[in-house]
Amino acid sequence: MDSRSLGLEADSRLASVNSPESLEAFRVDYLGRKGKLARLFDTLKDLSPEERRAKGQELNELKRTLEVKINSKADFLGSAHPKKDTAFDPTLPGLRPNVGRLHPLTQTIREINGLFERLGFEVVEGPEIETEFSNFTALNIPADHPSRDNFATFYLQSEKGRESPLLLRSQTSTVQIRVMQKRKPPLRIVAPGRVYRPDQVDASHSFMFHQIEGLMVDERTSFSELKGVLQFFLRKLFGPQTKTRFRPHFFPFTEPSAEVDVNCFLCQQKGCSVCGGKGWLEVLGAGSVDPAVFDQVGYDSKRVQGFAFGLGVERIAMLRHGIPDIRLFFENDARFLRQF
Repeated sequence: MDSRSLGLEADSRLASVNSPESLEAFRVDYLGRKGKLARLFDTLKDLSPEERRAKGQELNELKRTLEVKINSKADFLGSAHPKKDTAFDPTLPGLRPNVGRLHPLTQTIREINGLFERLGFEVVEGPEIETEFSNFTALNIPADHPSRDNFATFYLQSEKGRESPLLLRSQTSTVQIRVMQKRKPPLRIVAPGRVYRPDQVDASHSFMFHQIEGLMVDERTSFSELKGVLQFFLRKLFGPQTKTRFRPHFFPFTEPSAEVDVNCFLCQQKGCSVCGGKGWLEVLGAGSVDPAVFDQVGYDSKRVQGFAFGLGVERIAMLRHGIPDIRLFFENDARFLRQF
């Protein structure tokens, strides 16, 4: 048998190989030490030098061709018949991938925003670096008010030519001022965001925290509408059995003003360390917008009315989840964050 006949025979047999075991048998039969190709190489000694050289080149080319075809067949059979891993147990549970999640404060902000959006409020945002006008003057806070002092507000270095110094906003009411300066009533907005106050950091205070403040302005609004909005919100947030209490208070930008409490859901108003034995938890402040605020932004205070409210996001999250220390929100301890 010559090299051409052997190549045709090998191609025909290789086409019928369908397993790694039969492929190995094919390799041994053709390329093994005692295989068919080796027997053809043995016949070279009987040829003349010129014939031996030509015949040897043919046989070497056939050997390389068969090796390429065997390797290609092995790759095909390996993908079609993967080796069985005897160590794999298909009944074992899979590996849980590390999936990211929202920070508990972000979750709380989104939930609160969503509740007010159901009532037709629009979520708006504004800059964290503000002017004295937006942060104090437009909110009817007098020049001698303690909150304007350096120990109560983070003031920034003023730009040359600027009369009013810049500061880090101490409340998101600044967003309400900016929106009223740009838009005409009616308005229904809530403004979430970070605020800054130079407080001593402890379990219940931080120099940076989050607020959500709301504003509604129309030709006619009433304090009873404010109560209805807040009662809906608080019952959706803390549960349908939530009771609310409005206590008279003072804020420069609202008149009348009130502190809003909910019944302590931890002790059912029996008195505990969280509510200080009072049975009530303070959650936000609210009131009817003072006409002086409308005058500052160019609204006709005799034709429009409004109400505003504000709450601290960290306080809401701490109450709902029983978190004792505000610093846990900002330490980025994965053991704490994984609980949410």
